Amino acid sequence: MIIVHDIFICKPGQASKFAKLFKEVMADNDNLVHVMTDVTGNYNKVVMVTQYESLTAYEQSFQKYAQDSEEMKSMKEKMKGYHEMYLTGSREIYQVS
Repeated sequence: MIIVHDIFICKPGQASKFAKLFKEVMADNDNLVHVMTDVTGNYNKVVMVTQYESLTAYEQSFQKYAQDSEEMKSMKEKMKGYHEMYLTGSREIYQVS
Protein backbone atom coordinates (compact mmCIF):
# COMPACT_ATOMS: atom_id res chain seq x y z
CA MET A 1 0.00 0.00 0.00
CA ILE A 2 1.17 3.53 -0.81
CA ILE A 3 0.31 6.63 1.24
CA VAL A 4 0.87 10.04 -0.37
CA HIS A 5 1.09 13.34 1.50
CA ASP A 6 0.66 16.43 -0.68
CA ILE A 7 1.85 19.24 1.59
CA PHE A 8 1.09 22.92 1.06
CA ILE A 9 2.21 25.96 3.03
CA CYS A 10 -0.57 28.46 2.46
CA LYS A 11 -0.54 32.20 2.57
CA PRO A 12 -1.71 33.59 5.94
CA GLY A 13 -5.49 33.30 6.27
CA GLN A 14 -5.81 30.83 3.38
CA ALA A 15 -5.20 27.39 4.96
CA SER A 16 -8.79 26.74 6.04
CA LYS A 17 -10.16 27.94 2.69
CA PHE A 18 -7.60 25.81 0.83
CA ALA A 19 -8.46 22.71 2.89
CA LYS A 20 -12.19 23.27 2.35
CA LEU A 21 -11.67 23.64 -1.40
CA PHE A 22 -9.73 20.37 -1.60
CA LYS A 23 -12.35 18.53 0.49
CA GLU A 24 -15.10 19.71 -1.85
CA VAL A 25 -13.23 19.03 -5.08
CA MET A 26 -11.91 15.63 -3.97
CA ALA A 27 -15.15 14.44 -2.31
CA ASP A 28 -15.74 11.77 -4.98
CA ASN A 29 -12.13 10.57 -4.99
CA ASP A 30 -11.98 7.11 -3.38
CA ASN A 31 -8.24 7.55 -2.75
CA LEU A 32 -8.67 10.57 -0.49
CA VAL A 33 -8.14 9.68 3.16
CA HIS A 34 -7.82 13.05 4.93
CA VAL A 35 -7.33 16.75 4.40
CA MET A 36 -5.55 18.07 7.48
CA THR A 37 -4.54 21.50 8.77
CA ASP A 38 -1.79 22.25 11.27
CA VAL A 39 -2.20 22.29 15.02
CA THR A 40 1.53 22.52 15.77
CA GLY A 41 4.62 22.88 13.59
CA ASN A 42 4.68 25.06 10.47
CA TYR A 43 1.85 27.57 10.37
CA ASN A 44 -0.65 27.56 7.51
CA LYS A 45 0.11 23.95 6.54
CA VAL A 46 -2.44 21.80 4.72
CA VAL A 47 -1.76 18.12 4.07
CA MET A 48 -3.88 16.09 1.67
CA VAL A 49 -3.49 12.36 2.37
CA THR A 50 -4.32 9.83 -0.34
CA GLN A 51 -3.95 6.06 -0.41
CA TYR A 52 -3.26 3.68 -3.32
CA GLU A 53 -2.77 -0.06 -3.66
CA SER A 54 0.59 0.40 -5.45
CA LEU A 55 2.82 2.94 -7.15
CA THR A 56 1.32 1.81 -10.43
CA ALA A 57 -2.17 2.69 -9.18
CA TYR A 58 -0.85 6.07 -8.05
CA GLU A 59 0.65 6.74 -11.48
CA GLN A 60 -2.56 5.60 -13.19
CA SER A 61 -4.56 8.09 -11.13
CA PHE A 62 -2.80 10.89 -13.02
CA GLN A 63 -4.14 9.59 -16.33
CA LYS A 64 -7.64 10.46 -15.15
CA TYR A 65 -6.61 14.07 -14.51
CA ALA A 66 -5.02 14.37 -17.96
CA GLN A 67 -8.31 13.51 -19.69
CA ASP A 68 -10.48 16.25 -21.15
CA SER A 69 -13.70 14.85 -19.65
CA GLU A 70 -16.58 16.93 -18.32
CA GLU A 71 -15.66 15.80 -14.80
CA MET A 72 -12.10 17.13 -15.21
CA LYS A 73 -13.31 20.38 -16.79
CA SER A 74 -15.61 20.92 -13.81
CA MET A 75 -12.82 20.12 -11.36
CA LYS A 76 -10.41 22.53 -13.08
CA GLU A 77 -13.05 25.26 -12.98
CA LYS A 78 -13.59 24.74 -9.23
CA MET A 79 -9.82 24.78 -8.64
CA LYS A 80 -9.27 27.93 -10.69
CA GLY A 81 -7.02 30.30 -8.74
CA TYR A 82 -5.95 27.82 -6.06
CA HIS A 83 -2.29 28.55 -6.88
CA GLU A 84 -2.80 32.00 -5.42
CA MET A 85 -3.67 30.48 -2.03
CA TYR A 86 -0.36 28.81 -1.23
CA LEU A 87 3.33 29.68 -1.15
CA THR A 88 5.03 26.33 -1.61
CA GLY A 89 4.30 22.63 -1.67
CA SER A 90 5.90 19.21 -1.62
CA ARG A 91 4.95 15.56 -1.88
CA GLU A 92 5.95 12.61 0.30
CA ILE A 93 5.26 9.04 -0.78
CA TYR A 94 5.36 6.24 1.78
CA GLN A 95 5.16 2.48 1.44
CA VAL A 96 3.20 0.81 4.21
CA SER A 97 4.99 -2.27 5.50
